[in-house]
Parts: sequence; structure tokens; C-alpha cells
Amino acid sequence: MSKKTAIVTGGNSGLGFATAKKLCDNGITTYIIGRTKDKTEDACREIGENAIPVIFDLNDLKGIPAMIESITKNSPINILVNNAGINMKKEFTDVTDEDFLSIIHTNLLSVFAVSREVVKNMKENGGGSIVNISSMASQYGIPKVIAYSSSKGAIEAMTRAMAVELAQFGIRANCIAPGFIKTKMSSTALDNDPERKNKVLGRTPMGYLGEPSDIADAVYYFALSESKYTTGTVLPVDGGNSIGF
Repeated sequence: MSKKTAIVTGGNSGLGFATAKKLCDNGITTYIIGRTKDKTEDACREIGENAIPVIFDLNDLKGIPAMIESITKNSPINILVNNAGINMKKEFTDVTDEDFLSIIHTNLLSVFAVSREVVKNMKENGGGSIVNISSMASQYGIPKVIAYSSSKGAIEAMTRAMAVELAQFGIRANCIAPGFIKTKMSSTALDNDPERKNKVLGRTPMGYLGEPSDIADAVYYFALSESKYTTGTVLPVDGGNSIGF
């Protein structure tokens, strides 16, 4: 495999960390964008020499073009993984306009802005692969996450629009919708709520939580030429949760 370069947003923990590690372990130079300096640098040290930290808060939309330019001046970008995102759990009527907008700002506007700037580079260099991370919250209704669900539904629609418009430039865009994945945060939440945990597992045909590596493996497939004729898709990686009964 010829040397490739990737960007993973939110790559210093959880699914993003597993994804960045998968790419780096396979010889792909990976820029890990995180807003916390120590956490991002520690993650890169743990992953190894192919991981390069970029300390940046993606809520700074105006700063995104310069940040991406600082990366692309060193190397063309072949792979972009839009993983960074935030959640908020609130009753529908308690969600303020400011609450809703903050989720949309991070989960949608920053994804668009980063993608736009990376696409400029990909167009100049013969194409690339964009992988957006959605959620099972876009596959069916989940209470108390109205803003998050809206942002992830929009990510899936944006993925399809990107795929159609960018295919002529050799740029593919696909999306992964993770189900319930075993991370430190999700394990703590489910272990403290046995009823919810039983409900999650009860509607998951495979009967267990996924691993972060399951998402990383799916990203890796979309990132490379093995998926060269695949674009505009949304792949649930959820043990069948989204179709469970």
C-alpha cells in the first residue's frame, strides 16, 4: 500500500482512538484532532509514531480553514474520518434553543467545515475517502436526545449529498452508524442502569455490546480501495440493534 495520510477528528479517546490506532497500525500517517492538549498528545504517544497531534477546538469554525491548511501543506489528505461529536440528554421541553444549537454547531457545522476544506485538497490530489460517524439515534427514535438525533440524521443526509456531488472528483463519502459500543462511558452508564442495559441487549440480536475495534474495522474498509465502488452508504455496526425486535 502506498503511503497514505488521514485525519481523525476526536481521535484521542473512544471510537476515534480505536480508529486512529487502526489506521496508524497499518502504516497510515494520521493527524489526530483534539481540543485537549495533554489528552491528545498522550493518545498519540500511546498509538505510536504514525500519530500526529493537532490541538484544535472544532467549535472555532472560522479557524478550521487555517488549521486544515497547516496539515495539508505537509501532505495531501487521502482519508478524513469525521468522528468528533457531543451528546446531551434532556427532556424534549427542557431543551433550549441554545442547547440545540450547541449540538448542531459541534456535530454538524464543524463536520461540514472540516470536510469542505479537506475536499479542496482531495480535489487537487486525485480524490480520497470521507467517513462520517453517525449513530443508531439516526436509525430510530430515542427519547431525551432530540438535538443529538437531529444532528446525526443530518450527517447521514449530508453524506449522501457529498457522495453524489464529489464522485466526479474521485472522492467517496460513506457513513457508519455505531450501535451500543463498549467504551468506558457507555459501560458505566449501562452498568448503573440495569433496566436500560437489559433493554439494549434484548433488542440486539447478537446479544452483546460491540467493541471500539468493530467501528475502526468498518472505517478501515471504507478508507481504502477495497471499497472503491462504494459511496453514499450508511452502515449500521450495531449487532443488529437497528433491526432488532
